[in-house]
Parts: sequence; C-alpha cells; structure tokens
Amino acid sequence: MLFEHIGILDENFDYRPDKFVLTFGDRIVYIGDKRPEGKSYEGNLGPVYNGKGKLLMPGFYNAHGHSPMSLVRGYGEGLELGRWLNERIFPFEAQLDGEAVYWGTLLSMAESLRFGIVSTTDMYMWVDYMVRAYMDSRTKANVCRSVTNFAHEDPEQLGFYKDMIDVIRMYDGFGEGRIKADASIHAEYSNDDATARLVAEAARKYDVNMHVHVAETLSETEGCKERHDGMTPVEYLDAMGIFDQNTTAAHCVWLTDDDRKILRDRNVTVASNPVSNLKLASGICNVPALYDAGVNVAIGTDGPSSNNSLNFFEEMKTFALLGKVKSGNASAMDPKKVLYSATRAGAVAQGREHCGLIKEGWHADLIVVDLDVPNMQPIEDVPTALVFSADGKDVVLTMVDGRVLYQDGKYETIDVEKAMHMAKESRERVRARV
Repeated sequence: MLFEHIGILDENFDYRPDKFVLTFGDRIVYIGDKRPEGKSYEGNLGPVYNGKGKLLMPGFYNAHGHSPMSLVRGYGEGLELGRWLNERIFPFEAQLDGEAVYWGTLLSMAESLRFGIVSTTDMYMWVDYMVRAYMDSRTKANVCRSVTNFAHEDPEQLGFYKDMIDVIRMYDGFGEGRIKADASIHAEYSNDDATARLVAEAARKYDVNMHVHVAETLSETEGCKERHDGMTPVEYLDAMGIFDQNTTAAHCVWLTDDDRKILRDRNVTVASNPVSNLKLASGICNVPALYDAGVNVAIGTDGPSSNNSLNFFEEMKTFALLGKVKSGNASAMDPKKVLYSATRAGAVAQGREHCGLIKEGWHADLIVVDLDVPNMQPIEDVPTALVFSADGKDVVLTMVDGRVLYQDGKYETIDVEKAMHMAKESRERVRARV
C-alpha cells in the first residue's frame, strides 16, 4: 500500500508532514518526500491511500493484558484487587470453557484493532483457543499460560506447568512469527520457591521471554517481605532467576530505588497499567523514577475487566498525567517518550526486532490517525496532541504486518457483530454455572 501526502512520526517521534510511505509484504520499503519511482516500484505500489489530514504512526504494543476477560467486563465493580479476584473473577474463571475464551479473545482483538493495538502480551488459560482467535484476526501476540501453585504441590507434576511447556513448544514462532510464547509465573504470592525456580529454568531452556505480575499492591509487597526475610517482590523474583530472560514485569507500583536498579541492570521491561491500577485502587506507578533509572517502560491495559476498555489513547493519556502527578512536575513525561513507551518499548518487551518504529525495512505495524477532527484542532505540536487530545476513535486504519485489518469501521478478518453476540452468550452460559 502507498500512503501519499501523509504526516508521519519518524523514528525519533518527530512529526514530518506530507510524506510518501510504501509497504510491501510485511515491511515498510520506502519513506520519502516524493512518490517512489523506478523499475523496482513499478507494479508494486498496491492500493493508494490519500493521507491528507491524517497521521501515520507505529501501532500500539499492549504490554500486559488478559484478553479473554472481556467476558467479565463490569463484573465485580467497586472491589479492591484481592476481593475482586477471590469473590468474582476466580469463581467465574473456574467455570470457563475453551469456546468462551475464544470469543472473549476475538472480541478483545476487535476492540484492539479499533483502537490501534497491533500486538498484545497476553496471560491467561485455554491458550489453544486464544491462539485460534489471534490467527483468525491475524493480530500479533505474546501468549503464556501462567503458573500458580497456591497448594505448594510438586511443580513438575503441576498441570499449569505442563500446560505452559506445551504452549511454548507448540506456539513460539507460530503464524509466521506473529505468535510468540512466553514462560510465566503468575506472581510471587501465588507460588513457592521451587515453582519459581522451575519456571525460570524452563524460560532459559527454551530461550523464551518471561511474563510476571510484580508489586501490584501494597499488601502484596509487604506480604512478600514477611514471607521472604524482608525481600521485596523484585528482589525475590531476581533471586529465583525469573529475570534471567527478557522479562515483562506488569504493574510495579510499589518499588524501592534498589528495585529500580535491579530492573535496569536485568533489562526488565515494566508494563505500567495506569487505568487498571487506578480502578482497583492499587496505586500509581512512579514512571518518572523508572525513566530516570534507565528502565524500559511500556504501557499495558491489563484485562478489559479491570479497565474496562482497551482504548489505548486513554491509557496513554492517563499514563502521562499520573507521571506528572507522581513526580510533582508538570513538565515531566515528554510526549515523545510517552509515545515511545506506547509503541517501540512494547515491541522491545515482546522481543520483536524491527517493530514499533516507522523505518525502512521494519515491519509494517501501522495505524492512521485522523488529525482533522474537532478534538485535535488546532494543533500546536503533534506528539503533544496525540498524547493529550486524541481519542481511540480517531484511529481510522490499523495495519499488521502490511495487511489492513481495520479501516473506517470495517474489519477484514472479524465478523464483529457475531463476536459481540457470541461473547455475550458465552458470558451468560458461564455465569449460569457459577
């Protein structure tokens, strides 16, 4: 596809007006001031997109999610994390089936594409059905079956652990590389030492990423200190070898300066989930301190149940505002740095090389944002407007690996009306069993 006369965010997230960008196959093959010419481009321009009044930017990489939980959107409102999980979510999830997980995931993929998300780091169960939804929608995902061992059973005999290994063996690199499989320990508080060490060993053995919840609440953090001789969750997980592989640490709300140094030194990405953390009253991640420490910070939505949407522009704005409040500095949270966190930082977390920036030779994971709308005009500075003025519904096109999956209200790969109907039906079927 040839995007002509369109503004872009270049690799430094600077705005460049009136550009030509050509995609071929799954890559960006040309960026320039003039229409591409020459024998190498003849017959290869494909459809032409008139970009007047529009912006082409990298798609969003959702660094932490639980996509099937669209099934429990609005279920268990007004509860803090512990009660929300134990009284509402866990009983519902105990009655889930694969078909329900498929439709919940597919519905989340439709919502993701609508809001410009091209890839999600997902943690859940019934992973075969999740992968089916990714493949049907042609989205990207890092998926894992997280391990929990509340009963301190032999971890090698644990069904969750065996499922995690099966997922890694089956799906890492699946779908022409669109699907990656991660190892995952759910959290410190939901496992014991033997389980944590075994999962860390598996990640090293199969050379895959790690995904884990870290220091989401104060009670979790203080409880960890009581359980493990004063160690914080970050210190404990590091001691167990969890950070030996490329790791996404979700939340990281309650950190010390020493924690941040460990995360930096171990090249751990923090996936901040601002809206979910606010909604569950878990706290505010100190993103400016993480930036200052040199930690890679990405942005996640968490599940559609604790958010309650996947509107990534809303997430990005909240992320920026909370950073200002947490630091007490209105000039904190440079919009270009925020945009990096929403795009390239998430691709780095997922281990996706050559993704997350508009550069020749990189993957064409792109979105088009309408700038010519009332909430965006007049524009003083484009990166600032994207962070603080734009809305998810300003996304008019979403492309993954060079294929347009959403454009102007239409989905190429998803029957969205069927997905909404079947997700609702699945929710009611599961609720009847709770």
